[in-house]
Amino acid sequence: MKEASFYEKKDEKTLHCFLCRHNCIIADGKRGICGVRENQGGVLYSLVYDLPCAYHVDPIEKKPLYHFYPGSRAFSVATVGCNFRCRHCQNHDISQGPHEGGRVFGEKMTAEQIVEQARESRCTSISYTYTEPTIFFEYAYDIARIARENGIANNFVTNGYMEEAPLRAIAPYLDAANIDLKGFSESFYGKICGARLSGVLDTIRLHKELGIWIELTTLIIPGHNDSEEELRAIARFIAKDLGVETPWHVSAFYPTYKLLDAEPTSPKTLTRARQIGIDEGLFYVYEGNIPGSGGENTFCHNCHRVVIGRYGYAITEYNLKGGTCKFCGSALDGVGL
Repeated sequence: MKEASFYEKKDEKTLHCFLCRHNCIIADGKRGICGVRENQGGVLYSLVYDLPCAYHVDPIEKKPLYHFYPGSRAFSVATVGCNFRCRHCQNHDISQGPHEGGRVFGEKMTAEQIVEQARESRCTSISYTYTEPTIFFEYAYDIARIARENGIANNFVTNGYMEEAPLRAIAPYLDAANIDLKGFSESFYGKICGARLSGVLDTIRLHKELGIWIELTTLIIPGHNDSEEELRAIARFIAKDLGVETPWHVSAFYPTYKLLDAEPTSPKTLTRARQIGIDEGLFYVYEGNIPGSGGENTFCHNCHRVVIGRYGYAITEYNLKGGTCKFCGSALDGVGL
């Protein structure tokens, strides 16, 4: 265990955690919503420091990050726990384990060992992913700092619910983030995720303000967040608040965990969502979880030729030189292109 960051005493035995936007009030002997930060005698501890439950080498496209060192390898790492309760979580066995039985588990690995594994695996970056990286902030921060010293980049795959102070603290070491914008209504976030949309939007805007490269992902769930009105509202938010150069990934849902009554997302729905994004002026809109649709490709926003062709997580063609389109010379947006 390690003493947690970003908390203060509310009274003799009660603590107030400021790591994420839930701002949990935690009584002695209890844990926060994340399930992995526990008040022990008036001190808040992280129960998952140096204790990853999963680590693996992935293509960066799996995150998905399409404009961040495309074609590179990312060393992915996660601990158990999450500050959301998504009814459709595909990693619920590790994200919800601490809530469903109180189990905290993993393999002892120091921050230095994680960075060494990434270096030996010839990874360009370390991805903090699979569960929510906010809840293992202290571990992620230490890994990210050492990774930067070793010339390895860092990226978060996140639900976008970190509070302002922690995000500002890790920003000097955080190169990119794929942030879930799961829907665009407070009712959806409350019912499906156990969170507030307003907090997510504030965190997304702060990433942009801090100069962190961001890409957004919306998992489209039929009957829940797939209306034209909601999808158009997301696209307009991206264009207005973040910029038309911000990539938006619209991905297909498959029934899982506690959300088994919704139908899988059809290819037609994804194509419609992508077109909505393009109609609203976004340069880069991608279809995810249905390989071979053509919506995985990166098109030049000027000449509209394919500059990065993809099938699933594999790059099939690459028509960029020095970050510019080989056909018309226009610069594309991103990092490490």
